[in-house]
Amino acid sequence: MGHLEELAQLLGPQHLLTGTEAETYLQDWRGRYRGNALAVARPGSTKELAAVVKWCVAHGVPMVPQGGNTGLCGGATPDVSGAALLISTARMNAIRHIDTENDTMVVEAGCILQAVQQAAREAGRLFPLSLAAEGSCTIGGNLATNAGGTQVLRYGNARELVLGLEVVTPQGEIWNGLRGLRKDNTGYDLRNLYIGSEGTLGIITAATLKLFPLPVAQCTAMLALESIEKAVAVLSAARSGFAAALTGFELIGANCLHAVVQCFPDQRIPFSADSAAAPWFAVLELSDSESEAHARERFESVIGDCLEQGLILDAVIAENVAQSRALWHLRESIPLAEKALGKSVKHDISISASRMAEFVDTTNAALQQHFPGVEHVIFGHLGDGNLHYNVAPGTAYTEEALLERQSQIHELVHDRVHAFQGSISAEHGIGQLKRDYLPRYKDPVELALMRRIKASLDPAGLMNPGKML
Repeated sequence: MGHLEELAQLLGPQHLLTGTEAETYLQDWRGRYRGNALAVARPGSTKELAAVVKWCVAHGVPMVPQGGNTGLCGGATPDVSGAALLISTARMNAIRHIDTENDTMVVEAGCILQAVQQAAREAGRLFPLSLAAEGSCTIGGNLATNAGGTQVLRYGNARELVLGLEVVTPQGEIWNGLRGLRKDNTGYDLRNLYIGSEGTLGIITAATLKLFPLPVAQCTAMLALESIEKAVAVLSAARSGFAAALTGFELIGANCLHAVVQCFPDQRIPFSADSAAAPWFAVLELSDSESEAHARERFESVIGDCLEQGLILDAVIAENVAQSRALWHLRESIPLAEKALGKSVKHDISISASRMAEFVDTTNAALQQHFPGVEHVIFGHLGDGNLHYNVAPGTAYTEEALLERQSQIHELVHDRVHAFQGSISAEHGIGQLKRDYLPRYKDPVELALMRRIKASLDPAGLMNPGKML
């Protein structure tokens, strides 16, 4: 397309990628989706990005926004037509301002999450969003998908961590809504409209984020458990004993831990052989604002009570920061181990914690009835009712044979989730993967309202077409 010369002049030729230079942008992290693009544009500022959008509007070119390309539902991957321009925000990575008196920071969309956490820490504050991909995912992508992670039960999803946004609209206008206000009742909440919209309504270019005091002390433990029922009972005891200081409660199926140590021999399960044979494990964390001694006393008291009541088979309490990191590293390595061991059918579901055990038991049984021999790969954020409920080939299927049955497996699991009044997407979004399932589970009026919002804000349908709706 001859008009690409205009974009090259606008961005600089080195920031408009085609051919082999564009390859890494065109496949999703899981390797499930691969598309084509007219080119990959890498603007370096909000003004440049707005100019790129205006160019797309003038030439009728669809746009696919992309952050760190760590999404799990194909939301940042173009289709195979090659008609779309992929717009990467990776160069827009400045931390514009930190205000410790207001406990806010303004960052650009291309900032790596880990860099945001570090900048907050250096300013004596905490930015609590934390997930396995934090070394490569970006704030823009985190907000576009309303990312969750391991501290949602204390601090909430990404949505709860944002006070303001800067957004480029589908027409190339710039909305500056970066005010760091905790109260602002001057109309519709546009911020919450764009968060979780997966780039279908506009492109987030910067955000004003909430900061929190750094905890004085943190205590971490790994627990060996007999059942999900016992895990839920421990969660309830931890909530009662720690209140808001409870910052992490992660459930892990035994086969997930064994997969990690199989793939990463430098890691190990920190239990004796008997306890390591438990069917379930959990990582529990408390963050205290008083003192190390106070934190440790509360922590050991709750865990001790749970051991006495028979709710916990065994517990390993980290003695220092290195041991705490090792426990979390086991949990955070599960997605990498899953990827290394091959493709599986993945689900990111949300169920009330009180019904989680019943859901897992009955859904496991239903899967075995219809697909005998599949392996259940279950882990996730029990503290906020979010499980990654995945189905692997096991010994009964090849990878290809399992993926041929993906739609039937999705339908079975999602129907079960719906029957339990749950959600088929807790934190990963919709993207391409779940787009066609929404009409089956979404209230028709709700879906119609979503379509009207899309048509109103993006009447030309150029903003990330084919995603979510």
